[in-house]
Parts: sequence; structure tokens; C-alpha cells
Amino acid sequence: MPGRRTRCAAESRLYMSIYCVKPDPPELASVLSRIRKKKEDYERYNFTVLQGRTLRAFFDLAQEYETLENFYRVAVFVPKIFMDFDTCLYLVDFESDELKRACDSMNAFGVCGMDPPEGVRLSPEPYERGDSFFAPIRGNKRLFGEKNLARPKDVIGMFEVFPRALLTDKDKLFFEKYANRIGYNLHYKLLARQNEEHIKFINNLVEDIEHNVIVPNIKYKVFLNMIKARIKRLTEILHDLEKHLAEARKCNCPRIQSAEASAMQLEETTKELEGCYRDIEKHFNNTSLFLESLLRREHFQKGELVLRRRMCNFRKEVIEPQIERYRKRLEKRGCKIDNQLGGVPDEDIPLAVDIGLIAQVFANLLSNAEKYCQEVTDDSGRPARFISYGREIMPDYFGPGQDGIKFNVFTTGPHIPPDEAAHIFDEGYRASATAGNPGTGHGLHFVKKVVEVHGGVVGYEPVPLGNNFYFILPLKKPIKTGGSG
Repeated sequence: MPGRRTRCAAESRLYMSIYCVKPDPPELASVLSRIRKKKEDYERYNFTVLQGRTLRAFFDLAQEYETLENFYRVAVFVPKIFMDFDTCLYLVDFESDELKRACDSMNAFGVCGMDPPEGVRLSPEPYERGDSFFAPIRGNKRLFGEKNLARPKDVIGMFEVFPRALLTDKDKLFFEKYANRIGYNLHYKLLARQNEEHIKFINNLVEDIEHNVIVPNIKYKVFLNMIKARIKRLTEILHDLEKHLAEARKCNCPRIQSAEASAMQLEETTKELEGCYRDIEKHFNNTSLFLESLLRREHFQKGELVLRRRMCNFRKEVIEPQIERYRKRLEKRGCKIDNQLGGVPDEDIPLAVDIGLIAQVFANLLSNAEKYCQEVTDDSGRPARFISYGREIMPDYFGPGQDGIKFNVFTTGPHIPPDEAAHIFDEGYRASATAGNPGTGHGLHFVKKVVEVHGGVVGYEPVPLGNNFYFILPLKKPIKTGGSG
């Protein structure tokens, strides 16, 4: 059956995605071409045995030592020990954008941070000055575009070799390639250091979030309970006041009318407070749910979404709160709401989910519905603008005896073009119809991540009158039903 996936197959694909290379003929051809080109290059370079050993020693030691300081030492001392050439490593200071000495084979870090001698400059091409040969150190151009690191230029430093009088043309070519290897290794080490800083920052931020956001937010529940108690007390006072007013009416109190007017205002104010309290409580519960599920410590520690599953009443705990949250906004845009896309009794659904994360899946789908629901002409020729939601059982969807449950969110409007529909769940992708609407293209990608970590699948399908976005979650045991509810 198309679309069915077993858990074993899903786990196998996960393993492949982490540890294996996916078969891709065009990419394979590109890799093989580069390998052959390298073979031709090294045949053309025709490095000596000593030069080859020098390069291998640099590669081995560059991987062995993790710190930048030891990497700098390796870069300058390997040519000194293997080939008896002195060297100096110059790098661009990314804050001042100026070339500085980093390390040399005579003073090691004694020159670190010093200005270069007069005439030493950054250059994309090798050059000679005095008794020295200078080769450019280039970073990885691909990483410049993907990481917030360093310079817009690909040259990040210079490598000096001397005495030039003892260098042959083959030596100069060798040190050009040696400088290139320094650049690529250095760039990755700089990125590794930057990532370490980012991880440290994130870990500290998690502590701050827990201390300054999560814990204080919990205290708002105490304040809400206090307000609820005050409203209850006001209701009791109103009840007592009504008793006093009843006695005053019997006595024909001359100020009974003004007292009744004040009592009526107090009653109206109390009802308004009750309405405000309910709205604030709903907002608090929803915000707390989202904060707790998104800013969970385990997400940051493991670098992935970590689920806290529990059995739930899916309709009452997940769907209805989000529908109520978006109801007024949808109705304000003229979008009616119905639940005619199938119904399955909650007691028949053995579904354990991370409520906070799955609730945000619905929130994202409803947010998109609010933005993109458009008026269409129905089969009877009348204008229609609505969203609909529902559920249906998918027997054996995840394999024999492994049923799924499909959750649908439908909106009226023109269909998404097929070439765009294939990418709508990609990170950062925005279809042409989104022009003029705020957004980052992250919402549907988030939906995909959350559903997949639950072991499910997401999808889109054009249907009569509009578009249906859905996700399918695996059920723990088969459902005895004829299909849609």
C-alpha cells in the first residue's frame, strides 16, 4: 500500500541518514570526478618523498591536536623539523580585520598578536619579499556562506617560508598546497571553537530560561487562583447584597433604586471579571504548555526534540483548545469552522503524544488556515469560505496490524501548484501564494519535525474546494472500525 512504512524501515532510514551516504548517481559522479582530478594533480605535483612525508605528518598531527594553539605549533614546526625551513603563520584578526602574526618556528607564540614586518600583506596570490616566500591561506568557501564566521574574502592569512634562496620551484608549489591545507583545517577548527562557544551559550541560556521564565511563569498560576478566589468572594458578596436589597424593598427604603443600580453595576463588573479571568486562564494555559514543551532542557542537552508522551483525550486536550484559540481570529476573517472531515470517538484512540508539541502542530496548521483561507464557489454556485478539521482511521497504514490515525485541517482556496507542494514542508520554503503574508517558512517544517519524531508522517493533498494538510500518527493497537468515523 503506497505510503505505508514500518517502524523497522523508519529506524533503518534514520540510521542511514546519520551514518551512511545515500545513493545518488549525480553526486557519485561528481565525487569520482574529483578523486580522478586529485590523482592527476598529485601526479603533476610530483612531490618528493620528503615533501609527501611532511604533508602526511601535518595531516596526522592536525587531527591529533584539538586546540588552535597546538594546531598553530604543528603548522610552523612540521616544515622546520622535516624540511629545515623556518616559517611564520600570519592570520587576519577578525575584529580589527588586520593581519597579525600568530606563531613562528623560531619564537613559537612569542610573536602572537604582533604586527607583520613592513611590506607583508594579505594577497590572493603567492609573492616573494626579501628572503621569504609567502603563500595565501584560504578558508573553505562553502563554509563562508553557511556559517557566521570570519571574512567575506576567502583568504584568511599568509604563510611565510624562508630562506627563499634554498627554495626550489617545486618547494614553492609544495608550500602553496601546504598553506591551502592549513586554511581548510584552520577553518574547521575555528568553526568547532565557535560551535563550542554556541553550545556553552545555549546551556547557560537554558539555565536562565528555567530560572527567569519557566519558574516565574508557574507563579502566575498562583496569581490566577487568587483572582479566582476574589471573584468567588465578589459573587458571595453580591448574593448577600441581594438579601439586604430584598429586605430594603419590604421596608420601602427611599434609596432602594440607587442601591439596586449599584448592585447591578457590581454584578456586571463581576461578570466582566469572570470573562477576563477565563480568557487570561486560557492564554496562560496555552502559553505555559508551549513554553514548557519548546524550552525543555532535554531538547538543548540532546540537540533534538525529546518527547514526554502520555495518554490523553486528544479532542479535549489538543484539538479543542487550539480551535477555541483561533476561533475569533478565523471568524473575523470571515472563515467558518466545522468538523465535518470525519470523527473518531476519543475512547477508541489509544494515542500517547507529547501534548505540548502536538498542540503546536495544530496551532501552526490553524495559523496557516487563518492566513490563506480564501473564498471559493461551491458546487451550488454559492460563495464559501471555511476551514474544516477531523480525523480518520488508516488501517494497516504503518504495516500489517499497525494502524494510523489521520488528522486533517482543510481550508478553502486555490490549490498549491504541484512543483511548490513538493517543498512546502522544507525549512524556509514559502510558496508563491504566501507573498504579502508575514512568515518565515518555518511553521510547516516544525510540523514535520514534531510529527516525525512521534513516528508519523505529514502531507498535503489538493481536494475539491481547497487544500488539506494532514499528519498521520501510529496507533498502539489496531482499531476495529470500518474506516472514517
